[in-house]
Amino acid sequence: MTQVHFKNFRLLEPSHGELRGGYELLIEDQCVRELSERPIESRAAEVIDCGGRTLMPGLIDCHVHVIHSEVNIRFLEAMPLTLLTARAGLRLRAMLDRGFTSVRDTGGADWGIKTAIEQGYLVGPRLFIAGMSIGPTGGHADGRRRTDDGDGCACCNGLKFKSAVADGTDEVRKAAREQMRQGADHVKIMMSGGVASPYDPLDSLQFSEGEVAAVVEEARAFGRYVCAHAYSAEAITRAARLGVRTIEHGNLIDDKAAQLMASKGMFLVANLVAYYAMKERAQKFGMSPESLAKNDLVLEGGLKSLEICKRHGVPVAYGSDLLGELHWDQSREFSLRAEVVSPIEIIRSATTIAAQILRLEGKVGTLLPGAWADLLLVDGNPLADLGLLEEQGRHLSIIMKAGRFHKRRLN
Repeated sequence: MTQVHFKNFRLLEPSHGELRGGYELLIEDQCVRELSERPIESRAAEVIDCGGRTLMPGLIDCHVHVIHSEVNIRFLEAMPLTLLTARAGLRLRAMLDRGFTSVRDTGGADWGIKTAIEQGYLVGPRLFIAGMSIGPTGGHADGRRRTDDGDGCACCNGLKFKSAVADGTDEVRKAAREQMRQGADHVKIMMSGGVASPYDPLDSLQFSEGEVAAVVEEARAFGRYVCAHAYSAEAITRAARLGVRTIEHGNLIDDKAAQLMASKGMFLVANLVAYYAMKERAQKFGMSPESLAKNDLVLEGGLKSLEICKRHGVPVAYGSDLLGELHWDQSREFSLRAEVVSPIEIIRSATTIAAQILRLEGKVGTLLPGAWADLLLVDGNPLADLGLLEEQGRHLSIIMKAGRFHKRRLN
């Protein structure tokens, strides 16, 4: 049994909504054993004096792509699985360095990468996977060049590894079952056009109602849920009617679609930083003019989508969705959202709300007793300065995941 006793900190427990002093925290093995306003008796524990810094739960990013190591996804076509995995290792470690102790991959990462983290072969956050994202021919999951007839092996073509193309209810049903057989925690489908895909208009509707209903039925039968890539209000409305649980992106949502989402108990996973980063730097990494033009269309709706969801009570989780070398901007989402959302709401999006999406309330995104010991010690007050959660973890003195120190700057 290993115990760590934290003293002399200001507590940022998201459920409190404010900084509070006078607490002590006891970690036992992988979990929080005790959080108390009174002195904790722990003679066998290692004691850490936090020097008045802020102690808070580890962060959760609900929309990442671990293997998307190119800004222009077409470049993955020439990349073997071995190189994809090596690059994923760098991205994963960088995420944990920034204080993200759990991440939700929405297409690409498989059970092998997840298991490699669990067994210590790769260093990174706790990983929740979709396996391959699923979309129709010519849709957002179909990144092939027009001269590609579809042949090829996933071991030497990253495009084949990251996503699956399926048409018709039988194919879609089988594709969903296959991802769950491969250990998927959730099933990702494409329901509108996308920025990074070459040929589909943003307002295109992808997957018929019957195809979506089939995926939802299979996911529920397996104890999983469906998350849907969707930008337009029309696509979001279709997803809501058919039982999808989370909308990814949602930049072009309107009031009516948001009302429907709220009535269904759905979540939005926003990722504003992806569009700003693509606007600023994607061209130099090979993103096509067509994709950059589509990016401009959704960029304008990002902040507005947060306002609409707040107005109608739709919970919004933290996402980043950064491709290739843009991934270094992952923590910049905090300051971008601050234009329309309060700091505690933004922190809750990366803790409390994210935990609800993962169906792990009380286990992640909190420091209450019984939670997994994922925590950060911040050099200052994030509620007063969200920038303390940026700069690649520069302001984090301690990063702990599952009771183990990933970073420790204090003795």
